[in-house]
Amino acid sequence: MSISCRQPGVVLTDRVFTVPLDHDAPDGESIELYAREVVASDKADRDLPWLLYLQGGPGFGANRFIGRQAWLGRALEEYRVLLLDQRGTGRSTPANRQTLPLRGGPAEQAAYLTHFRADAIVRDCEAIRPEVTGGAPWTVLGQSFGGFCTVTYLSTAPEGLATALITGGLPSPDAHADDVYRAAFPRVERKVAAHYDRYPQDVQRARRIADHLLTHDVVLPNGYRLTVEAFQSLGILLGSGDGSHRLHYLLEDAFVRTPGGTALSDAFQEQVQSHLSYAGHPLYALVHEACYAQDARPTAWSAERVRAEFPRFDAAQALAGDEPLLFTGESIHPWMFDCDPALRPLRETAALLAAHTGWTPLYDPARLAANEVPVAAAVYHDDMYVDTAHALRTARAIRGLRTWVTDEFEHDGVRAGGPRVLDRLLALARHEV
Repeated sequence: MSISCRQPGVVLTDRVFTVPLDHDAPDGESIELYAREVVASDKADRDLPWLLYLQGGPGFGANRFIGRQAWLGRALEEYRVLLLDQRGTGRSTPANRQTLPLRGGPAEQAAYLTHFRADAIVRDCEAIRPEVTGGAPWTVLGQSFGGFCTVTYLSTAPEGLATALITGGLPSPDAHADDVYRAAFPRVERKVAAHYDRYPQDVQRARRIADHLLTHDVVLPNGYRLTVEAFQSLGILLGSGDGSHRLHYLLEDAFVRTPGGTALSDAFQEQVQSHLSYAGHPLYALVHEACYAQDARPTAWSAERVRAEFPRFDAAQALAGDEPLLFTGESIHPWMFDCDPALRPLRETAALLAAHTGWTPLYDPARLAANEVPVAAAVYHDDMYVDTAHALRTARAIRGLRTWVTDEFEHDGVRAGGPRVLDRLLALARHEV
């Protein structure tokens, strides 16, 4: 039975669906999907078209909005919205260190997780669409990884789409993970340089923290082992509109004097563990590189291998000289499965996924070239998470896709400027501008 409740200006209804774990074996094991239906209070009894939101990630449940936050208010002017917790996330059947041992050992866990990429997510959407819309196509808004899923949707089931809207999420249909990271590290270095230009005092602050971590064994309150590499990964903050400012405030009061000498403050450690822990989204670490796998080649810890091609990111080398410490960005490394207590039990599972050679293509270039679905995409200039050159090449490969290229926002534009971003994309898709 569906349960509804009210927040300011909206009516929320819980929706639960059952889908096959493997859509090619529909009579086999099933899993649950959770979604939250949202409609404006004054339109709750109206027959409205549907908008499906696909969250970024992978591994994050849909936004838990309060009222009409971010882009949602604009969407509710004309749609019923379905906020889907993609398989394995949020209130859908979870996949984490607590639940995955139910599958068996690492080999069984890894085999299970091969079903958690964009292709399976799109088939989930098509499985539930008839129940939600009565069979009518819906508009899809895909943010970041949700945009990757939307391009898979255009490749495999365009008949289910009335319109496709993508924000910061145009993937490269033919790039291997190595290509993605070779483009990423120079981009991250530019973001770090921009941060230090804005906050030059952070050069010495970051070096001091890194030097401390090289000479001390620091374990955060939740059991996370804070290494220099883990500290550098805080650079992931630099991909959001306010991330540089948040990183600055984090660095400015890292140390405190104690009877035993200078130490990293409890407040600093508490904030760092909240940024670095994967307890709330372990799938992000487990299947992140698999999202870029499209042929028989393994990803083989791509980010770790490619990082070695960019020695300027080596902390010890930077500290031995007078170079600024470089932070890193959106990348997954094997050491994370040693540092993070939420990932440690899944270390062998992750290694098996990194070695997996059975990946299949996620995109169909021929079908994208013949696309007939109205598509609009926001491409953020020098997006730290998604390479702009890759995104624009993909945009040219999808027939009829209209782009809005802007440097007004970072990767989180749909959150920071949601109503205006969504309004612009809808106008583009409808050829109103």
